[in-house]
Amino acid sequence: MSQNKETVIFVEPGKQELFIIREFDAPRELVFKAHTDPELYAQWVGPMGFTMVIDTFDAKDGGSWRYVSSDAFGNSYSFRGVFHEVLFPERLIGTMEFEGLPEKGHVEFDTAKFEVLDGNRTRLTVQAVYQSIADRDAMVAAGMERGVKDGYNRLDDLLRKTSMA
Repeated sequence: MSQNKETVIFVEPGKQELFIIREFDAPRELVFKAHTDPELYAQWVGPMGFTMVIDTFDAKDGGSWRYVSSDAFGNSYSFRGVFHEVLFPERLIGTMEFEGLPEKGHVEFDTAKFEVLDGNRTRLTVQAVYQSIADRDAMVAAGMERGVKDGYNRLDDLLRKTSMA
């Protein structure tokens, strides 16, 4: 694996949101496609060593998605959400919910913006808004940062391979 870019996660105390910023050496259209094509998406989301099975992935306005991510020990983690806006290749707006919580309704609202940079590069900025500060802090404490950073490193490698194909 080659050296990957840094993923920056801003978690400001006392706020219900966090920001994730990452630059990729790939065109915006390809980075966007990797977020909306289920075959590509399944190859990069989540921590290293995890596998993903996608149950549903309908990347259109009002479409839904659900996947199960599993670690090497057989532990499974299910996530689901709704695409509220799919504006190719600029923006994705949607929700995400971890199904493993005892109480339903802890929904995260995400806006992902894909910005063109010089040199055929892309900056991705994700704003994740939670229903409470406690929800945001619990997601961070559960290892969200590792999953995001590992996933974007995997995406970086996938984009490199895909752009050479």
